Parts: sequence; structure tokens; C-alpha cells
Amino acid sequence: MNPPPVHHESLASQGRSLRLLSYNIQAGIDTRHYREYVTKGWKHLLPNRERLRNLNLIAEMLHGYDLVGLQEVDSGSLRSGFVDMTEYLAHRGGYPHWYRQVNRNMGVLAQHSNGFLSRIRPTRVSNHSLPPGNGRGAMLIEFGEGPDALAICSMHLALSRRVRSRQLDFINELVGERKHLVVMGDLNAGCESSEVRTFIDKTGLTEPACDQATFPSWRPVRRIDHILVSHSLEVLRTRVVDYALSDHLPICVELVAPEGIRLAA
Repeated sequence: MNPPPVHHESLASQGRSLRLLSYNIQAGIDTRHYREYVTKGWKHLLPNRERLRNLNLIAEMLHGYDLVGLQEVDSGSLRSGFVDMTEYLAHRGGYPHWYRQVNRNMGVLAQHSNGFLSRIRPTRVSNHSLPPGNGRGAMLIEFGEGPDALAICSMHLALSRRVRSRQLDFINELVGERKHLVVMGDLNAGCESSEVRTFIDKTGLTEPACDQATFPSWRPVRRIDHILVSHSLEVLRTRVVDYALSDHLPICVELVAPEGIRLAA
């Protein structure tokens, strides 16, 4: 597997384009087959050297992106060797701004979290617990003020379709009538699912590449990772990144930043 080319300078500093990435990193566990959910299951509980190697490889890949939403990160517990993965990837990837959201705090055993990395200083960052309060969350990151502000909502939804529908209704209320909006993350549902279709219809968002599968990473057949964007945002390109260091593949969308967004770090 050849990693994508590394760009040490943020693309945002070169023009008006922004490269967004969403990646479920499975707490740094390198899963290559269904049987490894059993044979490597202990890695969800205990530290191992391979995890840090995988995080370093992920950090190398992240150099080419400006805004990154992360799911299934650990914020510093026994299984991660007490490493805050969001902070670690931010430092290794050269991101000056990083934010974590702990959604399921199991003390020393695990700190189940979402993370967000940014080369641009956000105007506001807020964390929101998703219903019914069972350890799932969403982060709302805002850049700029007024009608040309860009809002990015990064999340990890539940496994149950009924619960996902409630969570997406919550997100719809949270984001409101924003002109420039991106909703990204592991939705645990395909874009053809009833709950995702209903959400897209309610919000007026679009999915630039619904036909590219992300799961499982070793033989992708399902698109459960998404980047949804407002029609007001010009999408330059989109792709699934062939970088299998988790059971998910990361997805990327490059778009033109709204004029009201200051791209300096």
C-alpha cells in the first residue's frame, strides 16, 4: 500500500481551497479482516506498540488536509498508553488547533472520543451530546461570522436505525438555517438509508460521492462515512483515500472556501 503524497504546507494557505477529511481511526487498531475483531479484540482494552506505529502513519497522511474530523479516538487511557490521540495526531500532523470531545468516559480503561484538527483558527467550537445520551456526540466548529460563515458538524452516530433518526433530527435542529454547512463523520448508515435520505431532504445538503464505499477497509462494500455539503459550497473533488489503517477508509472533499472565511492559522 502506497500512502498518499504528503504536503507539508496547508493547501488553504495557497488559495481559496480547503481539503476536508473524515476518518474513523478505530482507536489506532489496524484491522484487516473480520476475524481480527476477535483475534485483535484485546487491543480495545490493552496498550500495544503497533498502535503508536499506526498513529504515526495516520499522522503522515493527515499532512495533506486542512480540516479533519476523527471518530473512535481515545483521549488518554490504559489502552492508548495514556496518549491523547487527538493531541498526538495534531502535533505529529502539524495542526495548531485541535479539539477533543469525550463521549464515553470509562476512566482508566477507555476514553471514547471524537476529535477535530484544524490548520485554521475556528471562531467557535461547541460539543453536543446526542440523544439518548448513550455515549455518542457531535462537534460544531464554526469559522467566520455572519451569513458567509462556514459551519462544520463532525459526529459519530449510533448503530440503531431508530436512534440514528433521533440523532439526525437533533443535528438538523442544531445546525439550523446555515448557508455554508458541512456535516461529516461515521453515520453508521448508507446514503440510501431512510434516515440519511430524510436528513438530506430536511437540510438541503448534498453528498458529492455517494457511490464510494468506505467499510470494511480491506474490501469496501458500504458507504457509512459521509461528508455532506451545502449547495452553496463549490466542490472541487472528492474521493475515498486508500489508506487502510483502521476498519474504515478515510474520505476527502476539497471545496472552495466561502469569501468570508479568513484562511490564516
